[in-house]
Amino acid sequence: MKRIVDVIGASGGLVVFCLPMGLVAIVILLADGSPVLFRQERLGRRRRPFTILKFRSMRNGEVTGVGRVLRATGLDELPQFINILRGELSAVGPRPLTQADVERLGWSAPEFDFRWTMRPGLAGLAQIVGARSARQSLHLDRRYIADPRLALDLRLIALSFAITALGKRRARRLLIRRSARQVRRAPGSGLTHT
Repeated sequence: MKRIVDVIGASGGLVVFCLPMGLVAIVILLADGSPVLFRQERLGRRRRPFTILKFRSMRNGEVTGVGRVLRATGLDELPQFINILRGELSAVGPRPLTQADVERLGWSAPEFDFRWTMRPGLAGLAQIVGARSARQSLHLDRRYIADPRLALDLRLIALSFAITALGKRRARRLLIRRSARQVRRAPGSGLTHT
């Protein structure tokens, strides 16, 4: 069921956002030149590597003017609908990490394998709730993986769209805190604290 929702959602997302994605690509080309897309190897399900796609937001190690807007709104992540259609990402799941991230966090040991038992996500409970540490992020990932629910997925997807529409900071101030409390209290969320 999760995969069906992913395919329908990503296909719909590409249709709905095809014009904004085209405009973003043109703005990046005009303001910063090519390439338009940023590609990076991340670890997917069962720690298998895949290439994640994003709109490029940096040049020579610095965030560009266009990149600041893309990052603030989450528009830089729209090309990841393609990753979802390829089966490399899910709409909701743990954040896709690089091998360097895994080593830096100390999550290479088999005891952390649970985190890679499902596809990583474009959005995730830890990102939306706003985990403040690696330990808290891992805790939220564990809770989500232990009991994923379609209703929770739909809520997190809605919050992701709110972030795109309002910007990350404004959306967190207006929506995320209230919604995160509701998610923690929701039956079946598995969350009693963070």
